[in-house]
Order: sequence, then C-alpha cells, then structure tokens
Amino acid sequence: MAKANITVDINHMERDLSFHDVHNPSPKRLTPAQIDHYNSQGYIRPLRIFGENEAATNRTYFDHMLAEIQSQGGRDQYSINGYHTTCRGLYDIVVNPLILDYVEDLIGPDIIAWGTHYFCKLPHDPKKVPWHQDASYWPFDKSRTVTVWLAIDDADAENAAMQFIPGTHRLGHLRWKDTPDPAVLNQEIVDVAQFGAPVFDTLKAGEMSLHADMLAHGSEPNQSARRRCGLTIRYCPPVVRSMANWNHASIICRGHDPSGHWHHSPRPAGEDYQPRVWQRKTEPV
Repeated sequence: MAKANITVDINHMERDLSFHDVHNPSPKRLTPAQIDHYNSQGYIRPLRIFGENEAATNRTYFDHMLAEIQSQGGRDQYSINGYHTTCRGLYDIVVNPLILDYVEDLIGPDIIAWGTHYFCKLPHDPKKVPWHQDASYWPFDKSRTVTVWLAIDDADAENAAMQFIPGTHRLGHLRWKDTPDPAVLNQEIVDVAQFGAPVFDTLKAGEMSLHADMLAHGSEPNQSARRRCGLTIRYCPPVVRSMANWNHASIICRGHDPSGHWHHSPRPAGEDYQPRVWQRKTEPV
C-alpha cells in the first residue's frame, strides 16, 4: 500500500524526542559493552553482515537499480527512497535475519521496518548532508527508531563517510536553521562544534552501523573520485505511532503488532522502480 502524498507540519506536533536507554540482559548478538556504548554514545560500529561475495551482489543490485531510476528522467541518485515494499531484492535485505538479530537487541522482538533510502554520493558530489537529527524530520509520537547504515561501497573520510557526534542523542531536540549551502537536507544544527568532536562511521562494504534517531550526524561533499553509497533502513518497535500516514509502507519484520497500527507489506513479486507517490522531500539522507 503506497502512502498518500500528504503534507504535515511536524513542528507543531507533540512528540517525545527523548532517548530511552536500552536494557537488555540477554542480547542475541551485541555484547553488553556494545549496548552500553549505544546508550552513552548513540551508535555501534562496525558490524559485519555480508561477506565479500554478498557485498558484491548488493553493489551489483544497487548499480542496476540506479541505472533504472536514472533512465526514467528527472530523477537522481537521491531518489531511491522507499522501495522496500516494491523491490524484492531490497525487501530481502530489510528482513535479513542477522540484521534483525542486532536490531532486536536494541528495540525488542517486535520489529517494524518503515523506511529505506539509498544514500549515494557520486564522485565529486558537491552536496553535503548538514548536521541533523533524524527524528527532527519524522511525524512520529516518540523517538525510538534505530537506523541501520549498510555500506554498499567502502566508506571512509576520503569519500565523505557519515560522521557522528557522540552523546548528542541524549541532549534532546537541538536547535537548527535552514542551511544556505548546497545540501541534500535543509536542516542544519546551530553551533554544532559546541557538542564535541565528530567521529567517522568508517565501514567496509558489507558492514553496517547502528545509530539512534536523535544522534547528530552528517557528511561532507564527496571530493574524491570514488562513489560512496550506503543503504539506510529504519526500524522501530510497534509502540511508536505515526502521526501522518507513514505506517502504511511498512514491514512487520519480526514478531507482531497487536494494535494493528502498522501495515505489513508482503514480499514483492519482482522489482518495481516506478516513482513512489508518497516520497518526501524532507527525508533525512
């Protein structure tokens, strides 16, 4: 089911944008030290998900998807947003059991995937991703989403890997302004240097990181001759409520939603690259 193209004013919604510590005495994959790091710093990295051959398959799959999207005219590499309910290969990555095991350790056994976005910075891409907090953009009643950032290409400082500012997920909703620079997003946190030194989310293809939806992060323009592509997957527990209609293009990946709020999209029959009618200009990338 596609989401309707509805404009919502989230700045006037009552949302709980506070971080809640993870308490998990019996994790499946993560160590207690990794969970403590997530609670205190807001992220975990790196986690190996795919071997070299599988990572190459993921890259080939994305290359084909990018070529199909670009062939439609008027669409660029940032347009590959929300195809987890229409593309079988992407759906299968979203429900990968190893990814879900790691996510379960942070949000519990009932897992909803509500969004995906390939963030592809082509060589010499002049656009930055300003420092932002993901949940600032989202019409949810509470910030409980965990983002997987799966490296399709190797990501490092040279080709503009994502950067985190550790601990900022515990500071609440940070003040932001509209950025004047060439950018993928409009929000830019004000005086971000006061919150500490950033760290690079350096990953090899097939590895992933996990980060909290209130963690300040961003990336610089890609000044290198190497592409930097990653797939973000947004997971939350069913206790989260959409205050718009973002619960329609979701997958109940594991467990269940007793309230019925979240729609379960079945595995697609093939690959459908047609524009998603609900795509949003404000989706964090």
